[in-house]
Amino acid sequence: MTVPVTDLADLTARRLLLGYRGGEFTPVDATRAALERIAAAQPRVNAFVRSDAEGALALAEASADRWRRGEPRGLLDGVPVTVKDLLPQRGTAALHGSLTVGEGVAAAEDAPSVARLREHGAVFVGRTTTSEFGWKAVTDSPRHGVTGNPYDPSRTAGGSSGGGAAAVALGAGALALGTDGGGSIRVPAAFCGIFGLKPTHGRVPLFPAGPFGTLTQVGPMARDAADAALMLDAISGTDWRDGYQPPPADAVGPTLEDGVRGLRIAYSPSFGGQVAVRPAVASAVRGAVSALAGLGAYIEEADPDIADPVEAFHTLWSAGTARLLHRLGPRQRQSLDPGLRASAAAGARIGAVEYLAAVDARAELGRRMGRFHTSYDLLITPTVPITAFEAGAEVPAGSGHRRWTGWTPFTYPFNMTGQPAASVPCGVDADGLPIGVQLSAARHADALVLRAAHALYASEAAAIPAPPGV
Repeated sequence: MTVPVTDLADLTARRLLLGYRGGEFTPVDATRAALERIAAAQPRVNAFVRSDAEGALALAEASADRWRRGEPRGLLDGVPVTVKDLLPQRGTAALHGSLTVGEGVAAAEDAPSVARLREHGAVFVGRTTTSEFGWKAVTDSPRHGVTGNPYDPSRTAGGSSGGGAAAVALGAGALALGTDGGGSIRVPAAFCGIFGLKPTHGRVPLFPAGPFGTLTQVGPMARDAADAALMLDAISGTDWRDGYQPPPADAVGPTLEDGVRGLRIAYSPSFGGQVAVRPAVASAVRGAVSALAGLGAYIEEADPDIADPVEAFHTLWSAGTARLLHRLGPRQRQSLDPGLRASAAAGARIGAVEYLAAVDARAELGRRMGRFHTSYDLLITPTVPITAFEAGAEVPAGSGHRRWTGWTPFTYPFNMTGQPAASVPCGVDADGLPIGVQLSAARHADALVLRAAHALYASEAAAIPAPPGV
């Protein structure tokens, strides 16, 4: 074995697969390394709802046997993965971070994305934390407490897929399956210094749809864009349970190395002055833009012709939370996150005319962004205009924001349009906290986003220090 077992947790999924193929180490070795990291990471950042050493090692043994026979299964055979605790996983209960959910009822079937991972031989090592029902862009919940940032546990990991992001950053699973309804993959990816992709809506089948309907997508979180492309190809595909799916899309892996030469890229530092971006974030994002220009992309500073759609988003989002909680009685409601309770109360006051006006605003935003992408292949912005703030808070102290949408203006618009959008690390601030750059493209152009992200990794523009102690 040329790679020490203790270092296997730091390898990408692609490097693990190469090692299995060459007989350097086995899926059992990699799974034990991931489980060791989980044990070390949990007291530090609280990224896991539960881990399953026995079940994971059984899956790893089966994978190792397939590799010994020269008959690996699918794209991810033997790769340790984690699943966000909103997605059904056969044989386990999804607790949603909520005291209103009982532990006694295990899921009878996998969510489509979880089923695809299982078909491709992935090893499930644990389920990761989320905010209650995934309602906000940080990860704390009444049931599971606060998830800290791997770079500084006193800071937030972001959310709502914060547990998955922290797990990947700390080597507690090479890949994480997350969901994103307003930035829930991209925000924690930016704060935790990893790669996260919200695919085009429908590319990855979603069932059950959840309260936020077509705002939510399932996507990969990984150490780099190449691993995410591998995972995306594994979890994409049709599923009859998702009634909103477009036709099947081509695989993204074959075009990953095509580079950015000749691509037309719009760089919008602040959405036309609408967003106050911290200087350290702005500087790091400019560095990523310069790197892409150096690789042959045509860069133009240009802003999409959009006003902040936050009011329409709030209408759609709070209506979703109201729908989520309408089945709960008064006693159950008292156990909820107070912010979730307030959002649901606001949603319950929304009338049909107001809701349909928000639907119209969403459609208009999609048209405007569609027109924008007739001129530009990609749009670059910061992922988040700030770096990670105090853990356990919905908004930064002293910011004046009331809700999480106040500091995530670059992420939720792309949930409304259904476009693919990814966060790529591009530096750290003076406190050593990661900064992310967001790449987005027209609907169904996921491959372009991954190509550009991969180019940043290949040029080392996405390289940042590992979390302390890793």
